[in-house]
Amino acid sequence: SRGIPCLYYGTEQGLHDDTNAQDGLPHGNNDPYNRPMMAKWDTDAPVYRMLGVLTQLRRLNPAISLGRHVALHVSPDVYVYLRRYRNSYCLVALNKGETLAKLDALPAELPDRRYMCFLTKRRITVKDGKILRLRIAPKEAIVLSHVGPVVRARTVVRAQVNGLATKPGEVVVVTGDCPELGRWDISKAYRLEYLNSNTWFGEIPFDESAGKPIAYKYAICRLDEYGALTDPATRENIVCRRWVIARKGIVKWRDRWGG
Repeated sequence: SRGIPCLYYGTEQGLHDDTNAQDGLPHGNNDPYNRPMMAKWDTDAPVYRMLGVLTQLRRLNPAISLGRHVALHVSPDVYVYLRRYRNSYCLVALNKGETLAKLDALPAELPDRRYMCFLTKRRITVKDGKILRLRIAPKEAIVLSHVGPVVRARTVVRAQVNGLATKPGEVVVVTGDCPELGRWDISKAYRLEYLNSNTWFGEIPFDESAGKPIAYKYAICRLDEYGALTDPATRENIVCRRWVIARKGIVKWRDRWGG
């Protein structure tokens, strides 16, 4: 899910405590029952190895840390969702039940090809944007990944804007006085990615303007029948935002819509 993963002490070893505290409550309560000693450090422990695989996947696939969350299937025991950012995708299928889960013609939104699950090593085929026969064993998790082109430049700005309400068919863009932002031409502005009803995000590559001061604003516009940005657009009703782009590296903008 979105956010920074947090592992508590002992999680990677499957540590748990069944000792009864003095007050009779199971699984600990106050010290020392709420934090048992680590019996050993096992780098072959199943949870340790699984976390290592998932951590590596998170580094490789930007959809996991940056993308939007899309639910594909929800039932009492089965949850299938997709993380999506630009052309990168990560699909997760979970079965917490005690019986085999069977899903047919599941919309996957993944590019068509044969995938290998990162956890089970099973081979799963996506055809015409669907998984035709998905079988999830009891207590099983399936993770499929597709990594698209990564944004690269001398300086990459990770721009995020909150506090705005958009409607279906609307797109949030960044326009500015530099070539990377279209020189105030809304048709050449940089499109952001929809994350949720309050958040738009995007990685903007800066090469020519790296190390230089720029001015920019956010705008809301619609797409024409050919998928091109249209004007007039709803621009922020504020004085231009100003920033000196770093010469290299990654920069973060965290802005609120200036209506």
